[in-house]
Amino acid sequence: MSQFFNGLELAGFWEPSEYATAEYIGSEPTTSLIKDTENELGYTLPASYIALMQSQNGGLPFNTCFPTQESTSWAEHHVAITGFLGIGRDKRYSLCGEFGSRFMIEEWGYPDIGVYFGDCPSAGHDMIALDYRECGKDGEPKVVHVDQEGDYRITPLADSFELFVMGLAHDSEYEDDD
Repeated sequence: MSQFFNGLELAGFWEPSEYATAEYIGSEPTTSLIKDTENELGYTLPASYIALMQSQNGGLPFNTCFPTQESTSWAEHHVAITGFLGIGRDKRYSLCGEFGSRFMIEEWGYPDIGVYFGDCPSAGHDMIALDYRECGKDGEPKVVHVDQEGDYRITPLADSFELFVMGLAHDSEYEDDD
């Protein structure tokens, strides 16, 4: 774990909640479950994603905002993430669960650019994704915001999952945003 998230205290990363326990947080992902999930999704998950899920397999982060250079459907200067989908299929909000990545592509029409891992406060009208278009199915994906209400507009967020996690800020930093 020490090779990722330098300086980030993972014990304080997750927001404790009964809802998260019921809907998001799965058991610690085994090597077999990780491989099964990657096979089902068709993509190799970033090592930093796996490392974060080994600290807690899905859930609600304490810091929920990520800065943007352009306006999105959520706000002028940032996007918000509600929860991280864990590795597996047992929880409704897991990567291969009832409301997982494939569901967003097949049922909601999101572009098939990679893996949708982050729910937003809009209840499905925008998502955070691992974007594999430039790196291929086994490369290091970028992180993007995809806005269903904006004709599935894709807004770049971070060059890696680790940079995305490290860039999350508390919503109090954006209280004055629209």
